Order: sequence, then structure tokens, then C-alpha cells
Amino acid sequence: MDIIDNLQKISDTVWELPATYKQGMRVPARIIATEKLVREMEEAVYQQISNVATLPGISRYALCMPDGHSGYGFPIGGVAAMDIHEGGVISPGGIGFDINCGMRLVITNLTFDDVQPRLKEIVDLLFQRVPAGVGSHGFLKLSHDDFRDVVEQGARWCVEHDYGWKEDLELTEENGCISGADAAKISERAIDRGYNQVGTLGSGNHYLEVQVVRPEDVRDKELAAKFGITIPNQVVVMFHCGSRGFGHQVATDYLQIFLKVMESKYSIKILDRELACAPFESPEGRDYFAAMKCGLNMSFANRQVILHRIREVFSRIFGRSAEDLGMRMIYDVAHNTAKLEKHSVDGKEKMLLVHRKGATRAFGPGHNEIAARYRDIGQPVIIGGSMETGPKRANNGTANSSSATSKRAAFTSAALRGRAWRRKPVPLTRILTK
Repeated sequence: MDIIDNLQKISDTVWELPATYKQGMRVPARIIATEKLVREMEEAVYQQISNVATLPGISRYALCMPDGHSGYGFPIGGVAAMDIHEGGVISPGGIGFDINCGMRLVITNLTFDDVQPRLKEIVDLLFQRVPAGVGSHGFLKLSHDDFRDVVEQGARWCVEHDYGWKEDLELTEENGCISGADAAKISERAIDRGYNQVGTLGSGNHYLEVQVVRPEDVRDKELAAKFGITIPNQVVVMFHCGSRGFGHQVATDYLQIFLKVMESKYSIKILDRELACAPFESPEGRDYFAAMKCGLNMSFANRQVILHRIREVFSRIFGRSAEDLGMRMIYDVAHNTAKLEKHSVDGKEKMLLVHRKGATRAFGPGHNEIAARYRDIGQPVIIGGSMETGPKRANNGTANSSSATSKRAAFTSAALRGRAWRRKPVPLTRILTK
């Protein structure tokens, strides 16, 4: 039987696997997608999201975003909110190994005509200044103790050490530093893997791109102007990277801890060992939460230093300061996270631990965690599209979660391509209360 035969159509873009689909499901699983996308998804996606629905404390639904595909534990594009007062768990498989793999978008006041004659220079110098590939090392010379400061302070450490502007923090999720990170909860092995990687892209689907905004791809000129997109064929820079080997080691360390205590200490049985977890309010759960926050902060710092290097490159090639080139951030958005958030569930406000794997926040207008300059329009969401279709910058005026998976295979420093602007609301708050 095809999986589509088990799905209940809630709307044109919401499909549900009922809790009766698989033994142990505590809540239904919902896929946010068109019928075409639903039919094209891998079978593994449905098995993984229904496994997520079996985790203790899950609230209302296990959710899968439109570009869901199989991952470790959760599908990539998976979202699950755990009620921490009802035995809710925390799972590295719901966050990912590359903690806070995220996107940063930067504008310039240059045009395609300005950049095209110097494109080779830009690409070559970017490749020199922003190391890429497995095991690449950054230019920062940090001691282990310095790195502990970085993972507790995030991008704030970078700005304080002149690797960025104060306004960069205002335009970064969590202002570039999530509170509660505790370097005492991370292993020496994790420190060894991360202390020399700040300011590097890494490999896999990470990339740094110089892009051009074609006038025909701007769907809402007024909205685009609020983000600084005002010039025909304006050049922008987008990059995607995370916490490198450091985040991977943090996840690996705690997966091993959770596998040892999950059943023997907490009597938690799961269908897939990749969903190894612990109660959020347990010592192990709290330790991982504090260590995972170090991964978030390392990634914020990593992207901040990369931005600093990008500004240096453009400034050197064009003979003007980064300020004069208008190299201001639009936003830095994180995916591969778990955060404590208040949401309304069945009319009651609850504190939930929201796992987002390959998915981002997308809070609507008025939310107090949105940068002040965007509070009237909603949080920017940056979506790295496929190599064939190009990336997206979505303004999710009514949404709380959005897909954020980019499908790149390598470092692509100078893919000059058009950008599309679109609205793609996926209202988590509404889903939780339906």
C-alpha cells in the first residue's frame, strides 16, 4: 500500500498520518506540503516522522516541512515541540550533528555590472580568506580557553574583538548569543575538534555565494526595500555553514550518554536508536541542552568571522570600506536547534522545547524575539534553493516554522544567480491549537 493511502488530507497543503498508523504514536504526524511534494517524498521520511510522534512529551503533532527528506533520527525538515512539564524529552537526532547550521544574507550597493569584471579576483580571494573543505582551519589563533569563551559568548565575542559591527548582533537570531551555554558540559575532544575551525565553511552542502537580485525576481518591491534591496541587479552575498566538527562531537558525546541511560534509568523505549533521548528535566537532558547551546554559539561566531572576511575581500578588491560598500546584514537565521518557547496549545500557554531540524523559526509580526527593525513585517527566513533553481528569501509574516534545507554539494563561491522573494506561511502556533 502506498503511503499516500494512509494520509488524511486536512487541506491542500496539510496531510496527516493518524496516530493509529504505527504502534506507539502518541500524536498524529503532519506533513506540510502539496500533494505533488507528498507523493515525491521518500518512504523513509514517513517512517521517521511517525517515529518522532512516539517520543515522550510530544505536543499535538510531529511536523515535517515541504522539503522533508530522510536524516538521522528526525527527517531533515522535521519539527517537534515537547512539553517539558509532561515528561518531554530532548533528542540530538531532532537537532542534528551540525548544530545551528544556518544562513546569513548580506547586501552590497554594488551591481552585477560592477562585480562581473572582477569576479575571478573575488572568487580567488574568497577561497583564500574563507577556508572550505573537511578539516579546514580558520585564521583565528585561539587557545582552548579562548574557544571556551567563544562558545559561551557566540558572535558577541567576535564583535568585541573587532570581527564585526554591533548591528550584526541585532540582525542575528538570539542576538548572536544564546544564554545558558556552559563550556563545562562539553568534552575535551569537542574542544580539540572546534578550536581552530572558527571562520571556516566546511564541506557537504555548505557554501558561500555571490548572487545578483534580478528585478524580475523581486515579487514585492516595498518589502524588498525594507531589507535594503533597492537597486536593479543588486549584488548580495549568502552563505550557509554551522558548528563544524565541534557540533558533531557534542552530538556524538551525548548520543552515547543517552543510549546508556534512556531505558535503564528512565524506562524510555524508542523505535529507532537514532532518536536516543533523555527527559529534558533530567541531569543528562539539562547537560546536553547547555552543551548544545555551545554549538549554537560556535556557529554564530563562525558565521560572524566569515562575514568579517567577506567584508575584507570586497573592501580590498574595490578599494572602499565595507561601510561604504553598504555591506549590511539582512539577517542570520538558524536551523538545527532546540529552544524553549512559549506557545498556545489548545488555548493554554505552555513552555515547549521546540526541535527544528533543517527548519527555522519564522515568527510573525509583533513577536518580541524579532529584530526591532523587522517587527512590523515579521522575521526574515533565508532558504537556500537547489543549484538549478536558486535560493529564496522568504518573509514569513504569519509563520512559526519554515523549511531551511539547502541542496548544495560543494563550495560555490561565485554562483551569480537570480533570487526570488516569496511568502510561505507555515503557522506552527495555529497547527498546535487545531
